[in-house]
Amino acid sequence: MSDAVPEGWRRKRIGELVTLQYGKSPKDIISADGRYPIIGTGGVAGYTDSFLHEGNTTVVGRKGTIDKPSYVEGKFWAIDTTYYGSDYKGAEPKWFYYNLSAVDLRKHNEASGVPSLGRDTLYAITMLTPPLPEQQKIATILSSVDDVIDKTHAQIDKLKDLKTGMMQELLTQGIGHTEFKDSPVGRVPASWEITRLGAIVEAGELQTGPFGSQLHSYDYVDRGIPVVMPKDMKAGRIVTTSIAEVSTEKANELNRHRLKAGDLIFARRGDIGRFALVDAKNAGWLNGTGCLRARLSTSADPEYVACYLTLSIVVDWLNTNAVGQTMLNLNTSILSELPVVLPPKDEQSAISRAIKSVDQRITVLSGKLRSTEKLKKALMQDLLAGQVRVNVDQKESEVA
Repeated sequence: MSDAVPEGWRRKRIGELVTLQYGKSPKDIISADGRYPIIGTGGVAGYTDSFLHEGNTTVVGRKGTIDKPSYVEGKFWAIDTTYYGSDYKGAEPKWFYYNLSAVDLRKHNEASGVPSLGRDTLYAITMLTPPLPEQQKIATILSSVDDVIDKTHAQIDKLKDLKTGMMQELLTQGIGHTEFKDSPVGRVPASWEITRLGAIVEAGELQTGPFGSQLHSYDYVDRGIPVVMPKDMKAGRIVTTSIAEVSTEKANELNRHRLKAGDLIFARRGDIGRFALVDAKNAGWLNGTGCLRARLSTSADPEYVACYLTLSIVVDWLNTNAVGQTMLNLNTSILSELPVVLPPKDEQSAISRAIKSVDQRITVLSGKLRSTEKLKKALMQDLLAGQVRVNVDQKESEVA
């Protein structure tokens, strides 16, 4: 933030704005059925029927996590590794919370081991302080953005729960069945085929990625053909945040390891059960060292099989059958024997479409969440520094 002080504002020390009180140990007052939250350095740490303070205020870590302030309303208990604010002097508590959240408190750490933040150190930190009505307006605007963020988080969580329940039901009960039989994943419709992964993979297309002797550290370039490693698999898809790349020439040497849309790639060691479905945008990339690739036959819908692979009983089977003591490993022989229950192709597609529709709603809401969080960050930078001044007489527009 700029060092300039906006007109009508003052630069004040935290010690001029609030009194920081020491929290107390909760060991004698914890109650599983308590009415009031116990606030620790990372947020709610339990509940109690006693309270240490009543009022809207900020709790900030004194030891341990010192850079995650919490805003608390009503009655609460603050543990002994925290401070909580009281006796605000010309400061709106919610505005103070947002302002403190914008401070990099790690820079004020006073310990070489467990992070520690002295009260005098906190008191000496300065804040650009507008008149109280302007503070209240700023807090109202930022709170409205937080409301949208909280509601979006709740919607995403609800959809994730819906997806989990839907997958468990559709992947074991199917659509409209009345007769069932036993299978490696429990009771499934009697008409479903019980097979194994190797039987639904094209001939010769269950492969290990290139060996280390085929792909060296000096083969990687800044821009080229992406090489998918286990670290690049997240939630059944390929993420490119830190994906490595090789030159087109090197990729051509490894042509047999090229990926096609619909391929499934698996982590070969370590985090057994991690996998990704290759999308059309990933086609032509390379299956990397540390991965196994399965190219399914036309009898299997890749989206359905990807959903099936997330079942806990499937992940448990992979971990149970993996080999190795220090680090678990999969190979093509083990993966080939993975039990798979396979509905008719049209039912596979119907199941995967239903689950994908929920995924798409989650994706849309996740995009909205990221945009709103960026908006909040920008607003905090502008409003708390006075770069954008608020009109205290004007109602804020709804953020959505």
